[in-house]
Amino acid sequence: MDDAPLFLPRPEADRLLDALRGAGYGRVLGPVARDGTVVLAPIRSWADLPAGLRDEQAPGHYRLIPGEDRRCFAWANGPQALKPLTFAPREVLWQARRDADGGLHFQPADPSPDPCAVLGARPCDLAALELQERHFLHGRFPDPAFRARREALFLVAVACTHPAATCFCTATGDGPDLPRQGFDLGLTELKTGYLMVSGSDRGRQVLQTLDLAPAGKTQRRQARTALNRAAKAQTRRLPGQPLQGDLYTRLQADHWAQVGERCLSCGNCTAVCPTCFCHMETDEPALDGRTSSHLRQWSSCFNAEHSYMGHFVVRHDTRLRYRQWLTHKLASWHEQYGRSGCVGCGRCITWCPVGIDLTAETAALLAEAPRGSAS
Repeated sequence: MDDAPLFLPRPEADRLLDALRGAGYGRVLGPVARDGTVVLAPIRSWADLPAGLRDEQAPGHYRLIPGEDRRCFAWANGPQALKPLTFAPREVLWQARRDADGGLHFQPADPSPDPCAVLGARPCDLAALELQERHFLHGRFPDPAFRARREALFLVAVACTHPAATCFCTATGDGPDLPRQGFDLGLTELKTGYLMVSGSDRGRQVLQTLDLAPAGKTQRRQARTALNRAAKAQTRRLPGQPLQGDLYTRLQADHWAQVGERCLSCGNCTAVCPTCFCHMETDEPALDGRTSSHLRQWSSCFNAEHSYMGHFVVRHDTRLRYRQWLTHKLASWHEQYGRSGCVGCGRCITWCPVGIDLTAETAALLAEAPRGSAS
């Protein structure tokens, strides 16, 4: 990331969209107020953004409310992250076809996504994308569909100056400021405009076409003050240390049953989580019996079939499913990826129908004395 930010005046913000289209990104997705929340959707101008709106979030609660000014990014997040743009909710992996002689032929899917620019990626979502890349790209068998979609994305990130009450990215080290890498262009919003930095070579090329003046000392100070204020506003916390030992020695804690009685096993938390990658694969034959498609679609560890093994369900009740989700997210991810699977976005708290709070449940579990591992 460049250290010297440039300044884009608010009245000239459409110049950025024009520059993105001029760089070959004919499709630009940005935050749009729709159905009572903020979602990523195609935008044509800066006027499509949710200017003047704030979000009100709490466990099991989300509302858009009027803000104090016309800022376009004075909200924390909606239910979407970057995950659907790289890890498709439902996609064909390959197709099988039987010819007239009875021979069977397999044809892999050939994803060729069009270049797409995304405006408004938050620091927590960039951290989540980096974790998804570790899973899908850095293992023994890189996922070609994920790679194709990731390489087609141009990310315009926005620092988070207005966290929600459910945010805790400071506890996971993933915000509110922009990271050093993982994006192409970065914005920090002020009342009068945007501080801009590049985070990649292609971002630098786009930024050069805008021919912007350097941000002044006052503007840089205002941006730093806003980010410091956003960090201090966060009240939810997770322990700073890795939790493998603490959680593994509490697999028999009484609190698992208490949270299991409240949890609906609906899977909302895993659907909105920007790092969850559980999926299932299924085959769909055509009615003519000649072709069949093999599909991958999102699943959840809260689904009964997720733990189906050897003709029985391993995790047969909600208590065990919630335990699997929390211990994997906060403990065994360290063994797989070197860090927690939580980026502090708070979506699982906001979009849980019964308002289960991951930070509160973790604190309650750690308050119990260790009772050993599961049998």
